[in-house]
Amino acid sequence: MGRPALLIIDMVKDFVHGKLPVPGAKDIIPNINKLRKVFKDKGLPVIHVTDAHIPGVDKELVLWGDHAVKGGEGAEIVEELAPDDREYRVCKRRYSGFYATDLDLLLRELEVDTIIATGVATDICVQHTVADAFFRGYRVIVVSDATATLNKDYHQHALEYMRRVYGAKILSTERVVESLERGEL
Repeated sequence: MGRPALLIIDMVKDFVHGKLPVPGAKDIIPNINKLRKVFKDKGLPVIHVTDAHIPGVDKELVLWGDHAVKGGEGAEIVEELAPDDREYRVCKRRYSGFYATDLDLLLRELEVDTIIATGVATDICVQHTVADAFFRGYRVIVVSDATATLNKDYHQHALEYMRRVYGAKILSTERVVESLERGEL
């Protein structure tokens, strides 16, 4: 078996409560926390991958308006998922957690070969991060009930796309927890 890492993507205030709220983002917090607990209990890495945009420079802000501005409250991780000193944070300025960040370096230093993707938005930042993980040779699992996006159709389409195109396993929180407990991931 490999060594998995839990990626918590863009669970920041602007996407949960703020300027660009994702419907269902609040609802997935308990499932992400279940996964965090198991990962931490097993000594496995938990990595928050979050937007931290620079106003006047980042192209995403042209499309989506100001959100998750570096140093601003909207870019802070929501309190319910606030990382402790055993968790990592990688800031990004584009959809993918890998693009122009040190996520790949961190994963390799931690000897990770499998990513478990959670967070928002399923069809944007989660999907682009999963694509780049696939391109770099990581095994990918997307947690269907620990991801959310702007509507159910987009969510289902993105899950199916990642399964079909990137070979991602699409599992529920309970299924991931069971697999971790049995040492199958």
